[in-house]
Amino acid sequence: MTVLGTLLGGRYRLDAQIGRGGMSTVYRAFDVVLERPVAIKLMHREIAADSDQLERFRREARSVAQLNHPHIVTVIDAGEGSSAEGDHPGSPYIVLEYVDGETLKDLIRRDGPLEITQAIAYAIEISRALGAAHERHIVHRDVKPQNVLISAEGGAKITDFGIARTLTEEGLTMDGRVLGTTDYVSPEQALGQPVTGQSDLYSLGIVLYEMLTGAVPFRGDSPVAVAMKHVREDVPDVQALRPELSAATAAVLDRAVSKDVSRRYPDAASMAHELEEVLAIETSRSGQATGEVTSVLRTLPGGARRRVPWRMRHPGRWIASLALIAVAVAVALFVAAGRTHRGTGVASDVVSHGLQPVQLSQTAAHGYNPFGTGPENRDLIQNVVDGDPNTTWSTETYYEGTLKKAGGVGAGLYLDAAPGVAARAIEIKTPTPGFAAQIYGATNINLSLPFGDSTSLAARGWQGPVGSTTYVHNDERVSLNTGGRRFRYYLIWLSTLPPGMQRATISDVTLLR
Repeated sequence: MTVLGTLLGGRYRLDAQIGRGGMSTVYRAFDVVLERPVAIKLMHREIAADSDQLERFRREARSVAQLNHPHIVTVIDAGEGSSAEGDHPGSPYIVLEYVDGETLKDLIRRDGPLEITQAIAYAIEISRALGAAHERHIVHRDVKPQNVLISAEGGAKITDFGIARTLTEEGLTMDGRVLGTTDYVSPEQALGQPVTGQSDLYSLGIVLYEMLTGAVPFRGDSPVAVAMKHVREDVPDVQALRPELSAATAAVLDRAVSKDVSRRYPDAASMAHELEEVLAIETSRSGQATGEVTSVLRTLPGGARRRVPWRMRHPGRWIASLALIAVAVAVALFVAAGRTHRGTGVASDVVSHGLQPVQLSQTAAHGYNPFGTGPENRDLIQNVVDGDPNTTWSTETYYEGTLKKAGGVGAGLYLDAAPGVAARAIEIKTPTPGFAAQIYGATNINLSLPFGDSTSLAARGWQGPVGSTTYVHNDERVSLNTGGRRFRYYLIWLSTLPPGMQRATISDVTLLR
């Protein structure tokens, strides 16, 4: 085992293990020369002894070093350890930019199905990144949400080109051998046939399906069984699971996951363009644009001609003229522009009283219902940090007037104040006063536990309560006693509903320090 504190190449100090795979372990490290955090992928010593595996690892460094794209994790350096550097003499390593955030898989596990526009925005960023790789004849071959990092700012970055190879490279995989995760594997890759950039687009289509539905399309008793379903079975109708989804978006997904390669998108640029079209359509239908959606909308080419998606899942589901799509684009961009000032996590009329409001990202708020069925009204949750008192989030309706669930009592929301803050108060605006609330803090949250069980808040990573109130008034300011600790997450835990009401509503939440 590599000892933390080891200095690789006389420059990179290993500070913490943050991931481990079959070929390598990933560490958070510190570049003592440039004084910045980095990520180090260090190859396992026993794997380094295999010449083919060693060449694959070196190839990853060479391949990704060629890529310079805002949605691809950047390779900074590469090297090999020396005998004086711990227990991995000669082990090669790759130095990558450090992305402070979480994987897309973690986000899906925590929040379930993502907002439609958010899912499409991430798919656009991933498709653009794949397009940049494909232009250099590099195929990722393992596109999955575990290999997509969501930064603290909200953008998606694809990483782990560990099984990537150039289209001209031969001899490093056996005929018929399947590389990649079978939950997302393309039919041709599952059959051991030649893999191209279109194979990555199929996998991206499956990732989009999971973002929209919260689950992968196929399950099986073994990876091989799942792979064969990708070969033989159609992906389930996404609109049956997400009825509010437009047929335009369903059509784009259909084309991406076509088993017939000739009917699939020919390249990443084509897929990105149609995703841009449906992002504008979905944004105009929802009437709001928040978080990363706003950032992506701003990158759409002005005046570009919008095309109707190539194929409808079911003929007659929708008919839209080019003019209507152009109007949708205009409306979407107008909505995005109108919301630019929002998402600061500071209510428009908050009075500091000597405290300083904490600026939060547009995607800082998350619903939290671990004792029940998962986050409630997730499409509305960012309203609590948009600075607009006219937009709200609420719990679901509890007809018995109690927040009692199968696993316990309570529900709420939490704020991500990355990288952390020692908050001294939290202000809550509500049109439904009278509910009881406790405030908890956490530096890390256990999001792998299932919904609906009785695991306590403490076991899930929450400390406290650090503040409480038995009756939340509008503009309620709850004092917090964190003991000077800097928490990344702050949970507003509702333990009762307003008297005589079946739901609680919150319009704005502001952290103060």
